[in-house]
Amino acid sequence: MNNQQYAQTVVAELSHTLTQIDLKQSEVFVDELIQSDEIFVAGAGRSGYMARSFCMRLMHMGFKSYMVGDTITPNIKSGDLLVICSGSGETKSLLSMAEKTKSLGVQVALVTINPESSIAKLADSVVRINAPSPKAVKQGDFTSIQPMGSLFEQSLLLYLDIVIMLLMDKKGLDSTTMFGRHANLE
Repeated sequence: MNNQQYAQTVVAELSHTLTQIDLKQSEVFVDELIQSDEIFVAGAGRSGYMARSFCMRLMHMGFKSYMVGDTITPNIKSGDLLVICSGSGETKSLLSMAEKTKSLGVQVALVTINPESSIAKLADSVVRINAPSPKAVKQGDFTSIQPMGSLFEQSLLLYLDIVIMLLMDKKGLDSTTMFGRHANLE
């Protein structure tokens, strides 16, 4: 294959994956975000980078959002929401975080490949991204040409950007308003 053929295949995989995300699951997730006092976002590895991008966009929208593990992240409390991004839903550090969060009486939302995972069993809401990955016990309905968890991680980034657009619609925001909160010390 050449780069254009790879590009066409990757875009087709992304389209297939993103259009299978359950609308009701997304609606519940968006409502949880809107109703939360503060939003804490967590993920490990490449999924963590995608989660960090989502956290930034939430801040641009005016949400009080924090990336778990940053030194400026405050304590989580009742009324807040922890959003975990984990393909497998079994990452030990994230599972421990979900357990601690639930023990404090705080809601957990999970975006994952595996809706039957250990973290999913603790979560108040789960959004499933149907992307095959060697890390996930529950595989998608097709095989990706991409290595490792790339399809999940790409789909995660795009899905979370779609969630931002859904939030923008609900809150009546546009890109210009959000840009007013963009970093200006760069």
